[in-house]
Amino acid sequence: MAYDEDLADRVRELVGRAAGFDEKRMFGGLAMMVKGNMAVVVRGAGGLMVRVDPAESERLEAEPGAQATVMRGRPMRGWITVDPAACADDAGLARWVDRGVSYAGTLPAK
Repeated sequence: MAYDEDLADRVRELVGRAAGFDEKRMFGGLAMMVKGNMAVVVRGAGGLMVRVDPAESERLEAEPGAQATVMRGRPMRGWITVDPAACADDAGLARWVDRGVSYAGTLPAK
């Protein structure tokens, strides 16, 4: 399944301002990278996967439209899956993208 190009463009506008920005196709979607670290993925299944501080995962999962990211049946601590509706408006999208970019920016460059 192809990812949502419109959503990718909106995320790109927000992430593209970050130092060390790059993007790569992976996980059936488009990963937005900051200094070589994944920050936000526009999912092929819709919505986003957002990298967050693992210590904040549980709190963020409680937000509307957010849930733990599960891959191959295992939850991925430090990743949140965001439903398309929760990132449909600009404010919601910016909030999630900022979280991913901010956390990825704290990681060592790859």
